[in-house]
Amino acid sequence: MTDAAHGQLLGRYATEGLRLAAVAAVYYGSGKLGLLQELVRGQVTPLWPPTGIALVALLLWGVRMWPGIALGAFLVNVTLGPSILPVLVITAGNTLAPVCACLLLRRVGFRPALDRLQDALALVFLGALGGMLISATVGVSVLVASGALTADDFWPTWSVWWTGDAMGVLVIAPCLLVLRFARWPRDVPALRWAEAVALLAGTAGVTAVATHSSVSLLFVVIPFIVWASLRFQLAGAAPCVLIASVIAITAGAEGAGPFDGHDLLAQMVILQTFNGTVSLTALLLSAIITERDRTFEEIEEVCERLTEALSRLEADVTLDEWPVPRPDGSEHRAGPGP
Repeated sequence: MTDAAHGQLLGRYATEGLRLAAVAAVYYGSGKLGLLQELVRGQVTPLWPPTGIALVALLLWGVRMWPGIALGAFLVNVTLGPSILPVLVITAGNTLAPVCACLLLRRVGFRPALDRLQDALALVFLGALGGMLISATVGVSVLVASGALTADDFWPTWSVWWTGDAMGVLVIAPCLLVLRFARWPRDVPALRWAEAVALLAGTAGVTAVATHSSVSLLFVVIPFIVWASLRFQLAGAAPCVLIASVIAITAGAEGAGPFDGHDLLAQMVILQTFNGTVSLTALLLSAIITERDRTFEEIEEVCERLTEALSRLEADVTLDEWPVPRPDGSEHRAGPGP
């Protein structure tokens, strides 16, 4: 092996090692943030950001990122217990879930740009709802088997775990993918920036009021998500969903507003119905608008090419020289002469 090839190989290994370390560190840090809103046994939360981070890392850098995910998951769970063996099994479930979700998405031709309706649907049903069944089922089963939870707590805990992991994909992954594929806009009017700021502030304000009101007002957040999707597509809708979900989760953990007076399962139904609704609205509507705009651009391009092709016709070819069908089915060329 030449020195140049050896240097390239070392550089590739170094890059991969840095990526693995970065994935593990971000997984651990986001996991600690997610645990601030824990609802069950100090380790089950209604929003688990590491699942979205792990899935994006696998989609962008490949399945070989799984050791970084496993290391981050282990570091988060080892301090929570209940003992080393259950922690290892939980770590395996937390690693296997995003890996399977990534493989399922690749199987259906998922594009991380999320610019097609089929990509949005795949992320929802395969990446979030389907893939995260693994981590929730493995994790809660281990906690029950180890005696950390009773059998009666299985389904309430499972519902929190599954929806928390799924919301991590639906809320966090689109934001990260937007950061990866979005381009900073140029020559944007000041009014456009003002609209974006007003949209973010309005989403935060309305969500705060809706989640702390004794009257059920959660539905008033939906128009802001629709506004963001129509005007800014996923680049505007994803941050709005993140803001709304974080505020709603905080209110749910406090038992405020519409979450007051309900047991854990009922709180999760209310909270995750809201989170799922805003996430689905943002993802699907943004994808539809993006597809529509792309179709219009393609039509305009085809029209321009057609116009250019017609303009290149020979100057002596006129409309009078085009063949004209006769009543008997034959053709003749119109023009001067008999």
